[in-house]
Amino acid sequence: MTPPLPRSSRYGGMAIALHWILALALIGIFAVGLYMTGLPFSPQRLKLYNWHKWAGVTILALSTLRLIWRLTHRPPALPPAVQAAMPRWQHIAHHGTHHVMYALFFIVPLVGWAYSSAAGFPIVFLGVLPLPSFVPVSPELAEAIKPWHEITAYALAALVVLHVAAVVKHQVIDRDGLLSRMLPGRG
Repeated sequence: MTPPLPRSSRYGGMAIALHWILALALIGIFAVGLYMTGLPFSPQRLKLYNWHKWAGVTILALSTLRLIWRLTHRPPALPPAVQAAMPRWQHIAHHGTHHVMYALFFIVPLVGWAYSSAAGFPIVFLGVLPLPSFVPVSPELAEAIKPWHEITAYALAALVVLHVAAVVKHQVIDRDGLLSRMLPGRG
């Protein structure tokens, strides 16, 4: 059993909540995206596409809130023992992965929104609030944008898998208790 981390090494409640809400939302939207693209044209497929768009807008809003929180609330430093045990390449991977994930939190939904706009399918959030199209309707532009939504979504999914693998490594191999930094009500 690993000793609990000092409170100064842990994230606050808001950061923890935003992390886990966004994590679950990303897993859900990715799963729905994979499923819906394999369906034949039907009312069910159209409904899932709308839900996917609404979830994307919600993730964009949550990402904005999370970024604002992160910029105004400095994250805790890694515990000294963990920091000392990590090789330089792991520090670089740790920071690089987080920076690219944060960028993709915005890129993926914005590219999806641009694709939807170019394809002529505006987003009406929750079926009530029409959101502005920020690119003109253009089938050519839509075809050019479409693969980028998929590519960036897969890139984000790959980074999430890498992030989870790093957590598992710290928890199972290193046994350094690093996961407790992001769990509610611990330490």
